[in-house]
Formats: sequence, C-alpha cells, structure tokens
Amino acid sequence: MITVALAGNPNCGKTTLFNALTGATAHVGNWPGVTVDKREGVCKKGDRPVTVVDLPGIYSLSPYTPEEVIARNFILDNRPDCVIDIVDSTNLERNLYLTTQFMEMDVPVVVALNMTDELDRRGDRIDAKLLEERLGLPVVRISATTGYGVKDLINRTIAAAKKPRKGISLLAGTSVSDIIAQVADRMNDETASPVFHAIKLLEGDSVERSVHKKSAAFADKLTDGFEDATFGKDIEALVANARYDYITKNFSPALSKKTESARISRSEKIDRVLTNKWAGIPIFAAILFVIFHLTFAEDFLFLGAMGVLGRNWGAEWVNFEGNEFFEGLFGSSDGINSPGVILANLLNGCTAAIQGGITGGMEAAGAAEWASGLVGDGILGGLFAVLSFLPQILLLFLFFSLLEDSGYMARVAFILDRIFRRLGLSGRAFMPMIMGFGCSIPAMVNTRTLADERERTATVRVIPFFSCGAKLPILTAMAGAMVAYFPGMPDAGVITFLMYVAGMLTAFVAVITMRSTTMRGELTPFIMELPDYRAPGFRSTMLHLWDKCKHFIKKAFTIILASTIIIWFLSHFAWNWTYMPDEEMGSSILASIGMLIQPVFTPLGFGSQIGAAGWVFAVAAITGLIAKENVIATFGTLASAVVSGFVADEALEGVDAVEALIGATGISGSACIAFILFNMLTIPCFAAVATAKAELPKGKMKWTLLFWIVVSYLVAAMVYTVGEFVWPVAIWVVVAAAAAAVIIFVNKKRGGKSIGLKAA
Repeated sequence: MITVALAGNPNCGKTTLFNALTGATAHVGNWPGVTVDKREGVCKKGDRPVTVVDLPGIYSLSPYTPEEVIARNFILDNRPDCVIDIVDSTNLERNLYLTTQFMEMDVPVVVALNMTDELDRRGDRIDAKLLEERLGLPVVRISATTGYGVKDLINRTIAAAKKPRKGISLLAGTSVSDIIAQVADRMNDETASPVFHAIKLLEGDSVERSVHKKSAAFADKLTDGFEDATFGKDIEALVANARYDYITKNFSPALSKKTESARISRSEKIDRVLTNKWAGIPIFAAILFVIFHLTFAEDFLFLGAMGVLGRNWGAEWVNFEGNEFFEGLFGSSDGINSPGVILANLLNGCTAAIQGGITGGMEAAGAAEWASGLVGDGILGGLFAVLSFLPQILLLFLFFSLLEDSGYMARVAFILDRIFRRLGLSGRAFMPMIMGFGCSIPAMVNTRTLADERERTATVRVIPFFSCGAKLPILTAMAGAMVAYFPGMPDAGVITFLMYVAGMLTAFVAVITMRSTTMRGELTPFIMELPDYRAPGFRSTMLHLWDKCKHFIKKAFTIILASTIIIWFLSHFAWNWTYMPDEEMGSSILASIGMLIQPVFTPLGFGSQIGAAGWVFAVAAITGLIAKENVIATFGTLASAVVSGFVADEALEGVDAVEALIGATGISGSACIAFILFNMLTIPCFAAVATAKAELPKGKMKWTLLFWIVVSYLVAAMVYTVGEFVWPVAIWVVVAAAAAAVIIFVNKKRGGKSIGLKAA
C-alpha cells in the first residue's frame, strides 16, 4: 500500500485534510500546534487505498522542537512514497519556504494549494498551471473544509508516488553552490537525499552534524575561510535569503493580488477590537463568563435575581408545577434554566425513569435485595450520575471548539504573551494549557511545541489546573447543590466560572514559583502568525463533538462502571464478607477505610468535623484519582443508602445526591468549595498521569506527583480556613510573603533576576 505524508506549516489545514481523506475525527483547531504527533489513517477516495500520515506542522526542516523532529525524521527515515505539501494559498510566499526544502529531497512531492475558497473570496488568484511549471511538481487547488479538489489530489498523489524523484538544489548561482555540489557528491553513497543533507550541513543544522560527523568535518574544511560579500560567514542567513529570492523570482508571478489599498480584511477589523491592548483580556473574560452562564446557569440572564419573572409573568409557565416529568425542567420561580441545564435535566429525567423502571421491575419479580441494590445503585446509579452531565460537557466542548476553529484562541495566546513572559512562559504555552479544558492528555502531548525543557516541565505540571471535561460533573453537581442548600449563594454558572478562574490563578502562581526556583531558564522567542478568522465547519465540529461523546461514554461503561461496581461491593460487605444492607453500611469495608482516611482532610473542611456520613467525601476524593467522573459516581452509588431518611429505591443522582449529603453531614459552604478545588488541582486521572510520565524528563515524575498533592492540599486548606474563620488570612499572607522573600533572596544570591519575580 502507498504511504503518503501530509506536511506543511502550522495551521495550514493538514488535520482538516487528514479528516477529509480518511474520515477520521482528529482534533482540528484554527491555531498552530494542534497536531504534535504523527497519526495514520487509510484513504479510499482514490484509485487504490492509501495510508495517510498526518505530521506535526513545521516551518522548516531544521528542527528545534520535538514535534519538528518527528516530522523531519519520518520523511527522512521512513521514506514515504510521496509527500503532500499543504500550502496555505492565502500566505503563498511564506508557505513555499518549506516547499523549497522538500524539493531538495529525493522524494516525490505534490503541492496542495489549500484554502482556495478563502483566496477567491479575497479577490486574489493563483495560476496553478504556471506554479506547477515553475516548481516542477504537481500542483492541485483544494479546499479541505469543503472537500473541493480532494479526490483529484489523491489521484495525482498516487500517480506521483509511482515515479522516483531526485532532489535538486535551488541555490545555483550563489556563492555556496560549488560547496553544496562537492558535499552532496561526497554523501552520495552515505545517505539518500544527499543534496538536502549537504545544504543542512552548511546551515549548521545540529541534528545533521551529529549524525554525519565525517561529512560535517569535510564541509567545515571547504567553508574554512569562506566569506560572502553580503552575509559574511553566516551561511545559514545566506541560504535563507537565497530561498526567498528564488520564491519571489519564480513563484510570485503565479499570484495575482487585489490591491491592498482596496481592502481592509475582515480579520484586521475584528482584531482592532479583540486584540486591543486594554480591552483584549476583559473581552476574553467576558466571553468565558457568557459560555459558563449558557452552560450552567439556573437563573438565565439573571431574570430571577432581578425579579422579572415574579413581577411580569409569574413563574407557573416555567415551573410546570405538578407535572411529574416537566416540573423544574425549564426553571422555577427563582429563574429560567440555561440551555445546558435544560438539556441536563431532560437527560436526568429520562435516566431516572429508566432506573426506576428497572429496579421496580426487579422488585416486583421478587429479586433479592442485594441484586436490586447492585443494579439500581451499584451500576445504574453510578453510571447515570455521570451521564446526566454529558449535555453540559458537550455544550462546553462546542463553545471551545468554535473559539478554536474561528481563530480566536490564537489571538488570546497573542494577548497573553506579554503576561505569560512575566510568569516565565512564552505565549505558546497558553495553547496546551487551554487544551486542558478539554482533556489533559492531548494538552500534555501538545507541550512538545515548547523548545525549552524546563518550560515544558512547568507547563505539564499546571495543565491539570485547567479543569478538563471529566471534572465538570464535580463542578456542576457541587455548584448546583450549594445554590439549592445554602441561601445567598451566587448562581451555579457564576460558581463554576469562579472555580475555573481559581484553577487558572493557581496555575499562574505555581508557574511563577517554579520558574523562579527549580525551573529557572531562558525564554524562547514566541513567533506565531495569526490565522485569519474563519467560520467553523459544521461537519468537522460535529465530528469532534461525536468523538468526545464516544470517548466519554466509553469511559463511563468501562473504568467508571467497574469502579461503581467495586464501590458498591465494598460498601455492602463487611470484612468477613457478610452482606450489609443499606441501613448497616456504616460497618462496611468501604466505610471503615473512609473513616480511617477521613481525618487527613480535616484541614480542608471535609474531614473529622463533618457527620457520620462524611466518610463518603473522603472516599470520593480517593476514587477520583482513577477517573474524575468517579467522584460523582461515588456519590450516586452511596448517597441513597448513607443519607438518613432515604430508602434504597429512592435514586439520588448528581445534584440531588450532593444536596442530600450536604444536609446529612453538615458540611459548610467553604468546605464544599475546598472539596471542589482539591479535586480540580490534585493528581489527575491515571491516564493523564501516564501521559505526564511519558512527556516529562526522567526523574521528574515523582516530584510532579508531590507537587500536585501539595498544591491541591494547600489551596483547599487556605480556602476553607479563610472562608470559615476569616482570621487565618493573616497567617496565609505572612506565609506567602515569607516564601516570596526566600525566593528573592536565593535568586539574588545566585546573582541574577528571577523570572516572574524581580530581585529587590
């Protein structure tokens, strides 16, 4: 089978084309660095099946970051039958710089002029036939988003793969052309693509010089005493200038641009507002607040708080009081539910009906108490407690996907770069961080785009503080229960938004601390081309959501299902394996373990100071280490049995389960906030821990685990003690000031300024 590599600059549409060719649902975002590893799929759109490999985006074949090494090594070592060079036709000259390097390799290349639909809307034109003549390579006009030209591209790629191709130097006529020819001639028997390797040696490519040491020495001998009239001894600058001269002379004539004076692009007009020096960050914060309000608010547009419902309409039409299914679905006299809450309530009503029907049928059939308990609480209770939040999780993913695909998130990275540099990170680090809102695993992998090892380590450590979708059930259930139980609490959407902000602030403080102490280092330059704003594709967005939905459901019916069954068994059997009915659960294996570890969480507010059922909070925090969804699944499995006044056949899920536990244990509002923050900031799920271990340098994992435990414990303890007693705020301020003083003193002794904190 033919193997084809997709290569090109970041944000040129590689992953979109990969999805269009293979039918895959790889993550697509309108920002650089979405792909950080190679992915494979099979395309069946052409005359024969083709294996397609999606490589990370690169600007050059001289690698500086891990993902650039992946792309280069695959082409050089795996020798694909053909390379599809995806070129953003709206930025032709800049994209063709990479093309000139592919032309130097002994590999068939097909140039895919992507985003031609956007080019046409601008009024610009590219003469594909003229460009093909000048390049000596097949050139195909496509739009990966709409599918235009994709079939023609794959057919021409198959044809090109059948014909061997020798690399050519584009540097003829320059002062180094003779040297290139001599080095390439020497490397003919040493490696494939000798022209490419010869040029890289002259450019001083560190990877190339470490592999071909004898040829590097030969090249050094030839260049000894070399000096160009314009660039002197800087051969790398000479080569780069020669490439751009070649592009301008040979390829620019194929491009016809509408005069710049006749237009101000739509992106430029929008950026005047969204990237404004003063308004950019407040606008971003406002957008995040609106997203959380639409997803989690139980007082939509704050109509209840303003008294509009009661004064103008009453609330009967909202509440559907007396209707068993619709009551509370759309809201109450306190406010109208947001779209996210309505969808969650609708699914919750359906799952409750299913659970009640199954357990009722089992009891009517005379099933044993343990059997109906296992099915009702151990299996369905835990599963449905997690699945009831699926609509809100998908809605949040939808909003973030739209922000990414539109190109706005790249602007946010640009806006935050100035702040991030003060924290000791480049703006590029924001991209994997913001991906953490979806899932920590791809976010950690995405840190490969960061060139500095210490910057990567610091970023990997704080990514879990950007709450992923798995933590959403915790936030939503706890926030909803707090609003219902504690008077004077703000809207659930406001609480959720503030918890996300608290996670980000914790990440920033942690980064300042690390980059000022153990992770000190120089910052790499942050250079990123802002992509044009683009309307997100409906198909790609829906495929992305469907992929997230499948992942969540698969996790629910594997890890979470197994966990809830184990939890049910441990909570219904004593150490001598005697079955314990619900009313005797306090003597179970799980209860004894929970009571043993419960005192550890006393400084956090959900330890020894809460009631007899408080061990459930301790157990939930521990089971959440396997998968964060387990926290709410644990509540759903145990709440009905451990809460006084409820019987086994009364299913308690999500918000209801947490509200009942709050009432039974007497846990305070500040302790609830501490519980949320501890679970947000502590060790992430096992899968994320395994990913972190793979991405971190050797020996850093044990310190990273300790870092997560210490940070989550300290933040939760601080929030609880200050919220509960107020006066400890003075102690925490003194501790923080002392820590800052120590950092400044140590850095001053080392003889330099720290990153993020200036030496006094």
